[in-house]
Amino acid sequence: MDETTLAVLVGTAASLGLVHTLTGPDHYLPFVAMSRIGRWSLPKTVVITLACGVGHVGSSVVLGILGIALGTALAGLEWFEGVRGGLAGWLLLGFGLAYTVWGIHRAVRNRPHTHLHAHESGIVHAHSHGHVDEHTHVHADEARAGAMTPWILFTIFVFGPCEPLIPLLMYPAAKLSFWGVGLVVLVFGIATLGTMTSIVVIAYLGLSKASFLRLERFGHVAAGLVVTACGAAIKLGF
Repeated sequence: MDETTLAVLVGTAASLGLVHTLTGPDHYLPFVAMSRIGRWSLPKTVVITLACGVGHVGSSVVLGILGIALGTALAGLEWFEGVRGGLAGWLLLGFGLAYTVWGIHRAVRNRPHTHLHAHESGIVHAHSHGHVDEHTHVHADEARAGAMTPWILFTIFVFGPCEPLIPLLMYPAAKLSFWGVGLVVLVFGIATLGTMTSIVVIAYLGLSKASFLRLERFGHVAAGLVVTACGAAIKLGF
């Protein structure tokens, strides 16, 4: 493979990695929503985003290399990637819906209410607050949900394909250039992970300056709806 062709492939890999990520909100919105409601630190958010991104790109790399080794036709690999994409969409949609239902249940249990207090002086005053019947149980529920969420997202992203990567891999492989395959994978991966992480960090820092105290009760519902919308967008082909 000549240097000009390889340069074109590398440039294409970089641009496709950028565009593929920017035009797919499912690459970053779930992390923004879950980090906000889960009160993840910025380092934790970045690590989870990168881990899911590596799983996302890596699964397609493994499939592509396996297809190359077995001599599988491009059409066959693209068909399988389509099946994986459909499954990832359903998984994201199902997780979002389940999280939304859990958030609604939690919001209802934590509905604010008013207490009247009478003092010996005859003064009566009222104050409103929200709590649940078993406060410690709520913290336990949130801890379990917080521990499971990164693993669920990672699993979903492993199933989610990088559609542009397979054709990019197949061309240099057809020219018997393993150096070209490695370089294309590296550039595409850096572009994808870099874009994902940059958007998540910018959104994280922006939201950290905003206050949603009055809406905090419905935070889990909002996060679930964001993830649900991403899953629906995948299924509808947006």
